[in-house]
Amino acid sequence: QVQLVESGGGSVQAGGSLRLSCVVSGYSQSTHCMGWLRQAPGKGREGVAVINTDGSTGYSDSVKGRFTISKDNANNTLALEMNSLKAEDTAMYYCASGPSCSWSGTRLHHFEYKNWGQGTQVTVSS
Repeated sequence: QVQLVESGGGSVQAGGSLRLSCVVSGYSQSTHCMGWLRQAPGKGREGVAVINTDGSTGYSDSVKGRFTISKDNANNTLALEMNSLKAEDTAMYYCASGPSCSWSGTRLHHFEYKNWGQGTQVTVSS
């Protein structure tokens, strides 16, 4: 069973940076794709950054160029470096894993996730 535990959220002013981390345990076929989702109040959950086992990455248009996803296989961690944060980035962020994902160039098209963590809150004040 895959378990995901996030940390690193907090409050920051617009233009600032935050780094989210996720400790992953229980690797399986459902961890072929790993990424970060977010859900703002009153909105649906969206995938923002995904990385596959080959190390290829995909991003949503809303974060491309500002967020960077990475993974450390030796320490079983996934990270999301968030720069130039905007008020609209305010949301609960979830680490997630799943069997399928795709992108064109680096534009994320699809992320089928099966497991996710409890979430960590990111609040950006303008």
